[in-house]
Amino acid sequence: MSSSPHIAVVGLGYVGLPLALVFAGKYRVTGYDINSVRIAELQQGIDSTHEVDRQTIQGAVQLQFTSQLADIAACTIYIVTVPTPLNQQKEPDLHFLLQASQQVGSVLKRGDIVIYESTVYPGCTEEDCVPVLAQQSGLRYNVDFFCGYSPERINPGDKQRPITSIRKVTSGSTRSVAKSIDDLYASVITAGTYLAPSMKVAEAAKAIENAQRDVNISFMNELSLIFDRMGIDTQEVLKAAATKWNFLPFQPGLVGGHCIGVDPHYLAHKAMQLGYQPKVILSGREVNDGMGVFVAEKTIALLAARKKGHLQGSKVLILGFAFKENCSDTRNTKVVDIYHTLQNAGMQVTIYDPCVSSEAVAQEYGIHLSDTFSYQQDAVILAVAHQAFQQLDFPVFRKNGALIFDAKSVLDRALVDARL
Repeated sequence: MSSSPHIAVVGLGYVGLPLALVFAGKYRVTGYDINSVRIAELQQGIDSTHEVDRQTIQGAVQLQFTSQLADIAACTIYIVTVPTPLNQQKEPDLHFLLQASQQVGSVLKRGDIVIYESTVYPGCTEEDCVPVLAQQSGLRYNVDFFCGYSPERINPGDKQRPITSIRKVTSGSTRSVAKSIDDLYASVITAGTYLAPSMKVAEAAKAIENAQRDVNISFMNELSLIFDRMGIDTQEVLKAAATKWNFLPFQPGLVGGHCIGVDPHYLAHKAMQLGYQPKVILSGREVNDGMGVFVAEKTIALLAARKKGHLQGSKVLILGFAFKENCSDTRNTKVVDIYHTLQNAGMQVTIYDPCVSSEAVAQEYGIHLSDTFSYQQDAVILAVAHQAFQQLDFPVFRKNGALIFDAKSVLDRALVDARL
């Protein structure tokens, strides 16, 4: 690897843009994305994800943005950070990954290195991506070009943990290339790196990081479902259990986003390909996928008791649509399940979220977000704990007779009628 490589970051979303900016602090970087609108915005210093400010983008003098494939043809290192979502059957959708591999393969040259950061199942880089690179380029793997895998560890909305402060796992297709890739990341990641023995190990590490969180949260959610039937406050149970030194502080909640709700399916997919039917992973997914409906149905039940069954036209305000707090990302948000369940029950539902793009939500989900709200509601559901919601006057909702469901368990217990 050259001491002054020209790096191409392919895909400039929540992962790619911060990564490109970090590398641009030391190397020449070209950020490439097929979305020409996104590129035009970035060239003006505008990040529609609200993860990076204008000053930071415009201050990156070694970073250029382009939607033209020819502009990355001279690069020597290609880092692929495109989305890897699920299809409607909850199976891995590698469309973006393979498309990016085709594009990179068409400009690949002898000696180049392609590093994947997109979340995949163990073995995907060599089994699915490398053949595309080889076919498109006409080059030989581990002879003319090389690969690496370094799982992304971006935490959208978290300003306390920038990319440089999170230790990075690295790997490469040969021992010498792996060392070069590790050195590259170590030169910009202040938290340091961990060189995995193979790309498959690095891929598996990424998959289980989020599968572990998913399973642990699903246990908390199942407890919440059980304790609700018992009339016990789950948060009080967790507070009592936490007095033991080795009790793990996981919380129940809505599990969405591009990682925790997706990665376990990638791991399960590979397991089933090999003839093993995963039990814990998929049962955890089933529990977590049902929590949006539970929140809505619990709200309906409480309202029905209060209004003696007269629910038609009841006004319900949902606070938050993003998949997590202080973030504009709505991928796989479970708030959509709350919304549809309430609507199907005949309620007038308003969703308010100042952190997300109403245009993007309308395009992706066909749901209209409101830019205002009224304190006159029959029920209020705090679905996402955005910092902006801390300024709301929840006692006024209560005074006006609203039932309050705190799905994040962050409000004063005396104010709420139910919480997870």
